[in-house]
Amino acid sequence: MGLIKAAVQATASTLHDQWKEYIRCEDLGNDILMKKVSTPNGIISKDSAIQVAPGQIAIIFENGKVLDATAEEGIYTFDQSQSPSFFAGQFGPVFKEMWTRFTYNGGVAKEQAVFYINAKEIIDNKFGTPAPVPFQDWSHPIPNQMTKELTPLRVNVKCFGKYTFKISDPSTFMSKIAGTAEEYKKDEILEQMRSEVVGAFQNVLNELGTAAHKTPVLELPSATDEIKKAMDEKVFDQPIRDRGISLVGFVIESVTLDDESNKKIDQYELSSNAYMQQGKLTGSFGDAVVDAANNENGAMNGMMGVGMVGMASGGMMQGAVAGAFNNQGTSVDQLQGAQPAQAGGAFCPKCGAAVGADDEFCSKCGAKLK
Repeated sequence: MGLIKAAVQATASTLHDQWKEYIRCEDLGNDILMKKVSTPNGIISKDSAIQVAPGQIAIIFENGKVLDATAEEGIYTFDQSQSPSFFAGQFGPVFKEMWTRFTYNGGVAKEQAVFYINAKEIIDNKFGTPAPVPFQDWSHPIPNQMTKELTPLRVNVKCFGKYTFKISDPSTFMSKIAGTAEEYKKDEILEQMRSEVVGAFQNVLNELGTAAHKTPVLELPSATDEIKKAMDEKVFDQPIRDRGISLVGFVIESVTLDDESNKKIDQYELSSNAYMQQGKLTGSFGDAVVDAANNENGAMNGMMGVGMVGMASGGMMQGAVAGAFNNQGTSVDQLQGAQPAQAGGAFCPKCGAAVGADDEFCSKCGAKLK
């Protein structure tokens, strides 16, 4: 009950009549995952020919029991007196496992058939996130004024793309999914797989949003290799693998942000225009703040003019002003605690506190004024 590979010269169509039956399967294309082929009477006679085309796996069953299998293309002669040959290549151990796993349970009639499994990469399978998915975007970091640490901006994204897959374990695929159906198409499992692909992708997004990766949200479409690597290393697609199927390719075609996330980024960009990286301010306003902070004798006097500009701009620069002064050694608390100068008064050159025109010592720090 084994397969014997026919000689090369015997594969010509003019010699097909030398076999009792000639069993073959048309190209399975991109939609059929498994197809059952047999003879009119359900019996594969001795010396019948079984053709295996490129990209096909042929598994011979008799009453639910595996007789032989091959994933190597060519034409084989079926001989029930032979032991299973398992012309398998990389599937050798899998076929041997099938031979012992699939046994006939109580049937009487003898039925033989060849189940052809599609071994090609199944392409053009679309996916999309049905609802926006949270993502930690490190391309828009938010500084913490207390700890000086950066935290990512939380945004919500919707992603659309395509994936490819292939049957990697014929035994598991047949035992858990296809069984011994006459024909099994990918449409029968595609919706379930799409849901599981989206679930795996959400786990990948969480991984790419960590401090270890810091993938910018708008660069996700170009992070194909990183996505597939994270999915493989963390085995996010385990439910798919458990059916004898493996994901091969994964491509993001578009990334869109919801309205709330777009507003967050717009506000971030407006704020970032007020100061450069490292906490330095930009533009004439920023120069004025830095100059005032560097002026030891007139820092607060300089800030009075800067403050007028800040109020005119709607207070947009408040955080930037505080940041600039923090870098110069003046705390936000000191700025917030400063009192308006008394009429004709001034400010302490040491701590910046308001003092009277006739005061000889600062009431806050005790520094001599005259």
